Amino acid sequence: MILTFFDQFSSPYLLGIPLVLLSTLLPALLLPMPSNRWITNRLTTLQLWAINKITKQLMVPLNKPGHKWAIILTSLMMLLLMVNLLGLLPYTFTPTTQLSMNMALAFPLWLATLLTGLRNQPTASLGHLLPEGTPTPLIPALIVIETISLLIRPLALGVRLTANLTAGHLLIQLISTATVALLPIMPAVSALTATVLLLLTILEVAVAMIQAYVFVLLLSLYLQENI
Repeated sequence: MILTFFDQFSSPYLLGIPLVLLSTLLPALLLPMPSNRWITNRLTTLQLWAINKITKQLMVPLNKPGHKWAIILTSLMMLLLMVNLLGLLPYTFTPTTQLSMNMALAFPLWLATLLTGLRNQPTASLGHLLPEGTPTPLIPALIVIETISLLIRPLALGVRLTANLTAGHLLIQLISTATVALLPIMPAVSALTATVLLLLTILEVAVAMIQAYVFVLLLSLYLQENI
């Protein structure tokens, strides 16, 4: 039984070919493509309005040079949002429950923000490793601590997203299994469990959206430190 709970996190295969890339790229195909017509349908208008609001919200902590990253951050936000939400559907696979994928997204973008700061303002970027007014005996220890905290940022990004989504999926599967098992024995308790399952599913929808936003927001804050 324990193994079956974690089978949902194993990568799906078809004829020996991993389908992780397909499950990652497929959500983008579900978005309606904008056209050059004056009048479009309501779905495209709603999509453009949502993308505009997301972009404005992500650009709030950034100054003018950071707005060059708008396309990258908005695209990442839409990717994580679609993948997280579609992963809550039955018989689907959520690629963002894989630490390898989240680290593949977090590490290059974090490294890009770090290299941007070292190229544009190396003194200010290295100055973050040593707070102003630090006593002289504490300087070596603080430099080591700040360096470790800097290097652990991409790991924290990936683990946070993976842990939150994995915990939510496991809770949903455990409660749904209990609901089905209790139905022939105690229907009243099963109905109560189903209500809890419904509330948990609504909570997981919110968690999926919040975690996608937090992931991109932290990247934008790291970018702001280096520009």
